[in-house]
Amino acid sequence: MHPQHHTLFIDYCAFFNGNQDFFECHEVLEEYWKEIAPGDKEHPLVGYVQLATGLYHWRRDNFTGAARILEKALHNFQHNMGHIFFDEIDYEILLTQLTDSLSAIQKGKSFQAFQLPLSPILEELTFARIQILPPSDSNYLLHKHMLRDRSHILAERQESKQRKSRRQ
Repeated sequence: MHPQHHTLFIDYCAFFNGNQDFFECHEVLEEYWKEIAPGDKEHPLVGYVQLATGLYHWRRDNFTGAARILEKALHNFQHNMGHIFFDEIDYEILLTQLTDSLSAIQKGKSFQAFQLPLSPILEELTFARIQILPPSDSNYLLHKHMLRDRSHILAERQESKQRKSRRQ
């Protein structure tokens, strides 16, 4: 199986191109990254996470944060040109979309979403996933980091602290 046909990468593409849930893009792709390249901050999946994160910030009118993280995504993508994680995405179009977004941010323009330029195969897989996405609310997507249930994250942090204290 091609790594871009993995369920989590397809989910990323569906959230990105479907309901533009960039927060969820970050969540699912971070999980995939931890699965296949934990700690490798130069891996292309990190660039894709940064892309979604930057767009999330831009949508929230955080121009400084958006520009900073999208610059990192651009650097990551340029560093990884030719990597297998660009096989199913039109690399040149993606870079153009990213640089156009950075230019718009630097000019103070309002958020402008774009679609990932997917290969026909990845587009078909993604479309099937988009069909089963739950309906989205634009206000919820805008403020998702504040509105979501964080109980599992807080429990994991507490568990990690307890493990560290037992080791000391």
